[in-house]
Amino acid sequence: QVEFVESGGGSVQPGGSLRLSCVASGRLFGVFAVGWYRQRPGHQHELVAAMTNYGATIKYADSVKGRFTISRDNAQNTAYLQMTSVKPEDTAVYYCNYGRWNEVHQDPPQFDSWSKGTQVTVAS
Repeated sequence: QVEFVESGGGSVQPGGSLRLSCVASGRLFGVFAVGWYRQRPGHQHELVAAMTNYGATIKYADSVKGRFTISRDNAQNTAYLQMTSVKPEDTAVYYCNYGRWNEVHQDPPQFDSWSKGTQVTVAS
């Protein structure tokens, strides 16, 4: 089983940038697809970006295309989300999760469990 610890969140002004990290435990990180998700206040979890195990296939939510970039370093058991040109509507708790591609790129996601996530707040 893979467990994640997300970090890198914080407060940022509109138009700014943040880089989120997600470190996975265990030896299976490189086997699975990984995704970044978020939960905005009053909303359910939603897909932000997802990537297959070696990055051959990547999917972004329309709301973040051209602004966010997902990447991963399998040797370091880490996934990243580079956020640029952030907007107030990007304010949310951001999470990682993993699984087969058909699970990871679903929107809304259907995972049974979530890690603690990292809070991102975009405000002037």
